[in-house]
Amino acid sequence: MIPDFQGDREALAKVMEAGPDTLNHNIETVRRVFRRVRPRGDYDLSLELLRQAKEMSSGAVTKSGMMVGLGETWDEILETMHDLRQANCELLTIGQYLRPTKKHTPLIKWYTPGEFDELRIEGESMGFSHVASGPLVRSSYHADEQHSAATASISVR
Repeated sequence: MIPDFQGDREALAKVMEAGPDTLNHNIETVRRVFRRVRPRGDYDLSLELLRQAKEMSSGAVTKSGMMVGLGETWDEILETMHDLRQANCELLTIGQYLRPTKKHTPLIKWYTPGEFDELRIEGESMGFSHVASGPLVRSSYHADEQHSAATASISVR
């Protein structure tokens, strides 16, 4: 998992030259909520980083993750998933936001297991090689299975 390097393309190039099995950079949340959750981050910069990683190494596997429950709408979740696919992101994790302390952003909505299943199905229909979606899913959730799904998808192309 890498930061956005504040847009430093050379820093990303160094990572890509190392040939990571999977390059993970989490989008974290939808565009509208992004600044509240990642005040020093930039939604579009995160997407550009994933896009550039694929440009630098077309065979690289790219992955991102997001949390839900921060006040986003269903359509915003789908839009974020679409944005990630437009950036050629292949693997996605979607998990429930859990408020770590009272100082952090409050939990707005608890998603049901059925809603997480719907998001997985939506992601698969968008063309993600693998979507792990559930209340306790985190970025590293079954990473080996996700990587295997992505590499199998690449070898079929």
